[in-house]
Amino acid sequence: MKNARIAQGTRGFTLIEVLVALSIMALMALLTWQGIDGMTRAQEATRRYTDDVLALQAGLGQWRADLDAMMVWPAPEPTSTGSTGSASSTINRSLSWNGSTLRITRLAAGDAGGGLRVVAWTRRAGSGQWLRWQSPPLQTIQTWQAAWEGAARWGETASLQGSVAGGAAETVVASALDWQLHYFRNNAWTNPLSSASEGTQTETAAPDGIRLMITLSPGQALAGPLVVDWVRPTFGGES
Repeated sequence: MKNARIAQGTRGFTLIEVLVALSIMALMALLTWQGIDGMTRAQEATRRYTDDVLALQAGLGQWRADLDAMMVWPAPEPTSTGSTGSASSTINRSLSWNGSTLRITRLAAGDAGGGLRVVAWTRRAGSGQWLRWQSPPLQTIQTWQAAWEGAARWGETASLQGSVAGGAAETVVASALDWQLHYFRNNAWTNPLSSASEGTQTETAAPDGIRLMITLSPGQALAGPLVVDWVRPTFGGES
């Protein structure tokens, strides 16, 4: 009788009990994996969102920096007859917008030897990428002219092929459905192309402000219309 009681007290698990335990453990492992996978996906989505926002902020910061550093060309010297060159051609060497590409001549601050850079902004029609192009530092009027023309060619093709040698580069800032610019002149925002077609006198001077109107493509951290205003640092008086 005593031996029977000992044998009964040391009875092991049945097959059904083992299978139930294994099933519970498998379910717990599955739930744990799903939780870890969900956390990983959330972290990845947050990282992509943060990267997109930071990239756009950096791009818009570069946009403002390019305009802040815009070169102000000296007024044309009088000729022997007392006349001067075209004032409008002076500003057009600093800033040129043709409806799809903006070209800027800017000071090459921070570059060894100083000089100038030509930068350009455009939107690639096929992919919708909003791009920035910049030339290498320029030291002569000849290299500036080549870079200015190279920026125009790049704006037509949005390709580095055939661009200025020696370090021209482009950067993708964001994806956009469209973009437009307005200039602030004579206390009003106007389309720079319509102003030029009307032959207004304001075309001979740099605008006091530039309004960027861009529609960011869906699927990014930020999407939809975005308006960014830039104001000339010396607007309202010399700083």
